[in-house]
Amino acid sequence: MGLSKKILVTGGAGYIGSHVCKALDQAGHIPVTFDNLSTGHRDFVKWGPLCEGDITNPDDLDRAFATYEPDCVMHFAASSYVRESVLDPMKYYTNNCIGSLRLLEAMQRHEVTQIVFSSTCAVYGDCPTLPIEESAPQLPASPYGRSKQFVETAIKDLAAVTGLKWVALRYFNAAGADPEGEVGESHDPETHIIPRAIQAALGLGPALEVYGSDFETADGTAIRDYIHVKDLAAAHIAAMTYLQQEGASGVYNLGTGKGTSVLEILRAVEKYTDTAVPHAFVAKSDGDVPALYASPVRAQTDLKWEARYSSIDQIIETALAWHKKSL
Repeated sequence: MGLSKKILVTGGAGYIGSHVCKALDQAGHIPVTFDNLSTGHRDFVKWGPLCEGDITNPDDLDRAFATYEPDCVMHFAASSYVRESVLDPMKYYTNNCIGSLRLLEAMQRHEVTQIVFSSTCAVYGDCPTLPIEESAPQLPASPYGRSKQFVETAIKDLAAVTGLKWVALRYFNAAGADPEGEVGESHDPETHIIPRAIQAALGLGPALEVYGSDFETADGTAIRDYIHVKDLAAAHIAAMTYLQQEGASGVYNLGTGKGTSVLEILRAVEKYTDTAVPHAFVAKSDGDVPALYASPVRAQTDLKWEARYSSIDQIIETALAWHKKSL
């Protein structure tokens, strides 16, 4: 892996960021979590120090860079709910766009030249061809997707005139939990299908609302590419290593190459909980598309990465173990 690096992890107290901090620590690096704890969790910061601050505040960012002198930035801090972004677009353009610009400015001031950016498959919108390749048209269907597209563009434009090296990782649907149970998925409100289905089955939450039963899919429910958060964490280590080895900047899809429908998720949860998942169908939301799943070939080729923990069985088993800790 080479010499130990200090990594500023914006949003490191959140779901994906905390798993990445654990992976960085295990790889011999020092993760520094930069988080305002608005949606992150103080008790998820178990690896490396916590620097409390807001991504939109240049003074907070300067303090973090001056104190810890990071070698690289991994940028997770963002608002990330598609449905909320439709209802409150300014929140998304402020947090995601302005916050990211402030971060890039701080990197310039402190001469940090490497960033791994947490992007999303939402930049593609309703893609006409599946599986989705990185070269597919970008027609995001929500302010969330458009905000991430904006940040990717800003990073590319800055890199064109500076020494910035970057990788943007376009996640498909993050799922699962740390197999050792140290961190997991905990949102308020919880909007993701797998934890909501598990909570409904365990009596920890209300009946599951399934958004849409009339998509143009085999069973009428939306199809998504679910990828284990441990695999996402490994991809960030691979991306950082790739940049340090003079790999070319670029975008990479992180997915499994196949999709799973909402009803297939429910059946899997029922198998592992041995309980019917209480659920009801409701109208699909603006910005929802029928199917999204990735071609992960580019990441496999360039980053030497592949999904190892992302079978639906592994995802449900680890997520269920995490949620059972709440009983």
